[in-house]
Amino acid sequence: MANRNIENITAVIDYVEDHLTEKLDLDRIAEAVHYSKYHLHRMFADTVGLTVHDYIQRRRLTEAAKLLVFSDKPILEIALTAGFESQQAFTACFTSMYKTAPGRYRETERFYPLQLRFHLEGSYAMLEQKQRRQWDIAFAVQEDIPCWMELVRLVVDGFPCLDEAEYVRVLKEKIRTGQALILKDGAMAVGILLFTGETGSIDFMGCHPLYRKMGIPKAFLDKVMGELLKGRELSITTFREGDRADTGHRSAIKGLGFAEAELLVEFGYPTQRFVLHRKEGEDGGK
Repeated sequence: MANRNIENITAVIDYVEDHLTEKLDLDRIAEAVHYSKYHLHRMFADTVGLTVHDYIQRRRLTEAAKLLVFSDKPILEIALTAGFESQQAFTACFTSMYKTAPGRYRETERFYPLQLRFHLEGSYAMLEQKQRRQWDIAFAVQEDIPCWMELVRLVVDGFPCLDEAEYVRVLKEKIRTGQALILKDGAMAVGILLFTGETGSIDFMGCHPLYRKMGIPKAFLDKVMGELLKGRELSITTFREGDRADTGHRSAIKGLGFAEAELLVEFGYPTQRFVLHRKEGEDGGK
């Protein structure tokens, strides 16, 4: 994608974020950034992986969740600030996405985001290459943690209940034990993966949205399955079928060849385990 398009999307995001508590629709945003609404819709969805409407709703619910935990504002006031016409409508939408009602969420005193502000910053040199090079997937080191976490924040929509402090603690241990892989474009992380060798579990896999059509997740899986955990089955968990909070992660995992397994509840959130079986004829001993 040309850097010009990235600049255009950044302008859209800046406008949305500056007017997040106001009435926003595609017509108003398109007029503000001087695009046809049809072109804006296609360009935004192709770059961010969400429609403008979904991005706005998820950002508003995230900011509402923050107010529920870190303020004493009445739920009705928070609902109106988030763009809902009634507390009932807000409660229904919040519950469908967070899997708990606003009042109960407030009682937990534990905030986690559905969607953080989308930042597109970098040179994106790999995107300009006409020929795809061999992916240089490497073991992460402690110095990679800042750029790793930047990517985590960008793909947080796929990982409910993310606690950054706890995540960083686990990340440091995974780096120490050689169970954290990273792919970088310059100083920017564009692909990351945490795994547990003992169980064959993929604990976290993220790909920069601009690079999601370049086969990076498959390259990570091939490295893990072909070099690090030869002959082992891999497993990963994601959203259950029909979860409104899923922005396409379940479909992407199935597209990588994972098969559905048992239903789970993780950190109080309903998920499903998927398994990637070793292909018939593969010899894990070679």
